[in-house]
Amino acid sequence: MTDSAGIPGGTDAAGGERRPPRNRRRRLLRWIGLGLALLVLMGTAAGWWLYTKLDGNITEDTSAAAELARYDRERPAHLATGAQNILLIGSDSRSGKGNAGYGEDKGTQRSDTTILLHLPQDRRSATAVSIPRDLMTQIPSCLRPDGSRTGASFAQFNWAFQWGGAACTIRTVEKLTGIRIDHHMVIDFSGFKRMVDAVGGVEVCLTEPVNDVQAKLKLPAGLQTLRGEQALGFVRARHSLGNGSDTERMGRQQQFLGSLVKKVQSNGVLLNPARLYPLLDAATSSLTTDPGLASLRNMYELVRGVRGIPTDRITFLTVPRRPYAPNPNRDELVEPDATRLFRQLREDEPVTVTPPQPSASSGARTPAPTATDAAPEGNSTGEGTSTPSAPIPTFTGTTAGNAECR
Repeated sequence: MTDSAGIPGGTDAAGGERRPPRNRRRRLLRWIGLGLALLVLMGTAAGWWLYTKLDGNITEDTSAAAELARYDRERPAHLATGAQNILLIGSDSRSGKGNAGYGEDKGTQRSDTTILLHLPQDRRSATAVSIPRDLMTQIPSCLRPDGSRTGASFAQFNWAFQWGGAACTIRTVEKLTGIRIDHHMVIDFSGFKRMVDAVGGVEVCLTEPVNDVQAKLKLPAGLQTLRGEQALGFVRARHSLGNGSDTERMGRQQQFLGSLVKKVQSNGVLLNPARLYPLLDAATSSLTTDPGLASLRNMYELVRGVRGIPTDRITFLTVPRRPYAPNPNRDELVEPDATRLFRQLREDEPVTVTPPQPSASSGARTPAPTATDAAPEGNSTGEGTSTPSAPIPTFTGTTAGNAECR
């Protein structure tokens, strides 16, 4: 059959629309499929490279694990299934990249900050308890870095980290509190600054201007966003802020951590790859952890379990303490308040806090307010009344949700 022009095949053959040959369509589909497969392969390879890099950043503390295993029979038993207790240690070591500027590296280190983080079984809250570095306590015999051992002694708490690192600090905390420590993390000066910078800085509220030459900190009063060196100076400064006590410094550290938690939980970090990856990179490369946390997968499982906790359910407080009678420059526990707090954490009971009262501006060390008993429900006298429940202690502290600047 031909058309009017005598061309076989009709209008298609005369320059009209025409389907490509079947083999040509197949080649095109194969190229598209190959391209998509290549993109998926490249994405998978990039994802695996990032995972491997982040996973390899974490330093595993095998020596602490071995020392703790040696004394496993002496350690407290777990009383609350599913709850976790994590010891967070801030090291003042001058060794390592970025730390030499804070003093001469003498091969020693102390725990500038120690916080016991309790995560209950239901993961609906979190409690962070600061342990004063100046607290006088019993420190067990510990393994030194050179292989020798110290004798058990009654000494300042942060000596434990200098004598025997994380293992000695963990055993000291367990002896002090009766709480089994499940995991630990150690971070140094440089790592702390990197994490703060990775989230774009952290907001804090200053009630008065700060000018601390030693801490390299000069700031006006009011709401301030601190980064890097300023943030480190804020959490370490002692003599130029408040009354100069370590108790007030721990309060500032708690305020800072509360603001950091809010920043990390915000969409600006968790849902922003440009900020999330630097945070993960800074966090993993800055941490030394026990083997149970020394992988990106285990770290992710930990974070996933707590990321949904409301900020007003994340509680910060300091172990009830007061000046140590023989030496007011040291601390001792306030009893029975400290024992009550440790029991509640051991048994996975909720810890209730009330805001701290404004401290005096004098240079004297002021004792931290002790726990108070909340009024029990019901009435203990009269016919037909029920027996009151045990009063719930309330401790002085704050929450991550308290970020107002007054």
